[in-house]
Amino acid sequence: MEEKRIALVTGAAGGLGAAIAGRLCADGYRVAIVDRDGEGARAEAARHGGAMAFACDVADEASVGAMLEQVIAAFGAAPGALVNNAGIVRFGDILTHSVADFRAVLEVNLIGAFIVSQALARHMVARGGGAIVNITSLNAFAPSPDAGAYPAAKAGLAKLTEQMALSLGPRGVRVNSVAPGFIDAGMSTPIYRDAGVKAARGASVPAGRIGEAEDVAAAVAFLLSDEASYIHAQHLLVDGGVFCSLKNQMPRKPPSGGEGRG
Repeated sequence: MEEKRIALVTGAAGGLGAAIAGRLCADGYRVAIVDRDGEGARAEAARHGGAMAFACDVADEASVGAMLEQVIAAFGAAPGALVNNAGIVRFGDILTHSVADFRAVLEVNLIGAFIVSQALARHMVARGGGAIVNITSLNAFAPSPDAGAYPAAKAGLAKLTEQMALSLGPRGVRVNSVAPGFIDAGMSTPIYRDAGVKAARGASVPAGRIGEAEDVAAAVAFLLSDEASYIHAQHLLVDGGVFCSLKNQMPRKPPSGGEGRG
């Protein structure tokens, strides 16, 4: 089906979204690069053959509806692949974090993904198939201090992934999530401008390095592909093994044989 080769990526004017959109273009998709920053989206689209830019506020239902109409008119069909990548973070201590900032993060990261998914999934179901990948975060499973609503929003998106999979799977739509760990891209780029911080963090990752945007893009491309046709309702952590490495950070005596507890 031609629609399977049309993809829509939100938050794609830069960072992880741009890397994902670029990878999908390279894989032969026609890609709708969607972002609240319309000018940035147009600049990114100009870098890739087969890409077109669309300005949209994913947290606004009317904006999403208008954007989707434009995408269908431009490509001649509704996309059969969706990547919900749009996200923001507002840092702050839980005791002083403003309700406005907390709500804004939920609106974009969680409710925005619901709005876009619902609108596009209706088209996918009507024609019998599609694939959705939600970009969550390691924070969905291991929260960071002073991260405001971000961990809660991403955890909510992980659970929404499962709910969508339960509902949409029998109607032909696969739904999975990708959870980036320490990635030198997007909102994390300022952290890794400090080479010392990047080296120290990289040393704590079992894979021995900080991840790149292309690592995440490759995972997304796989989950959208026919090679992942039996992968559904899953959370793929692209974190170099960080999530399972808690005990690596804790002082302990080396094992000396016999029984014992970690």
